[in-house]
Amino acid sequence: MALDEEALDTLFRNARTHEAFADTPVTDETLQAVYELLKLGPTSGNSSPGRFLVIRTPEAKEKLRPALSLGNLDKTIAAPLTIVVAYDPFFHNKLPELYPAADLKGWYAGNPDLLEETGFRNSTLQGAYFLLAARALGLACGPMSGFDRQKVDRAFFSANSWKSNFLINLGYPKHEELPARLPRLTYEQAVLVA
Repeated sequence: MALDEEALDTLFRNARTHEAFADTPVTDETLQAVYELLKLGPTSGNSSPGRFLVIRTPEAKEKLRPALSLGNLDKTIAAPLTIVVAYDPFFHNKLPELYPAADLKGWYAGNPDLLEETGFRNSTLQGAYFLLAARALGLACGPMSGFDRQKVDRAFFSANSWKSNFLINLGYPKHEELPARLPRLTYEQAVLVA
């Protein structure tokens, strides 16, 4: 069943990258609702390598500060939450649970390049699902990649070996005029049919 026009507007046409947010807090229940939707999106062999760090406290924001590019610093510190979309480089250890019909774990054993490629690619997908789930639940998102991944990983993931992929500033939309959408490529420019 196709979504109606209002839903398409919410998810795509009227959605923008937000740099400022309302003061309304994002609850743990709302974050869990976002996760319960995003986890349903497909990944290779149901690998589900995406992991999500919620940075909420002033102390955690200060830990993040040295990793941020200058252009992302102020808006990230001011955002109600920053989500670090990450991946578990040992995601394959969960495959017996996530794909019990076959031994997919064996595909990855001893193949660090495949682990890295699959983890990064599929956590990117899961991060995109996060954006759509958050928008569907009325949240505003500011995804970005202007940060030092190694600094983030050292600051937050030394205990679990996760690896960061990208960041999302998250909150409720601030009622203000958003900038016009930047140009996009046309269908003819971006799509080849073979």
